[in-house]
Amino acid sequence: MSDTLSSPAQSRFDEARARFAELRACDATVDDAELDVIWAALPTLRPEEMLGRWRGGEFTTGHRINGMLPKVGWYGKTFVSDSDVQPLVCRNADGELYSNTELGKGEASLWMIEFRGEVTASMVYDGQPVIDHFKKVDANTVMGIMNSKGGVVDGRHLYFYLDRD
Repeated sequence: MSDTLSSPAQSRFDEARARFAELRACDATVDDAELDVIWAALPTLRPEEMLGRWRGGEFTTGHRINGMLPKVGWYGKTFVSDSDVQPLVCRNADGELYSNTELGKGEASLWMIEFRGEVTASMVYDGQPVIDHFKKVDANTVMGIMNSKGGVVDGRHLYFYLDRD
């Protein structure tokens, strides 16, 4: 994908990828505005690029949901097809992976949805007003922003990332 970008766009993309890696490794609180700059520089992606199982993590921004997912054993997400998505894959007490449909209020599906002026792969929960939007960091990493009535607190979103298994 990056070899099709113009030189200025390629430079912004390269800078965003480098800063993404730095912030991901950071133990301190990350500012939403800095994540928004990274998001804006990343390329969109299509739902088929999301297929497979992904390990997840979150950026600590001070969002009220920060820290809740690790407490429930969140592992990541599994995208079987556009209409078959397990948004909250967790580990049980025996370490086995399962789709936590109780917490997720069902499962989800993949759509192309406009967010911040760009159309990109987005995951829509079946049982709650939550949409996760995705942009490509590289072939095996995506950045996500959770967008929802309950997830947007004081105008803030939850920022996270997924790594392909």
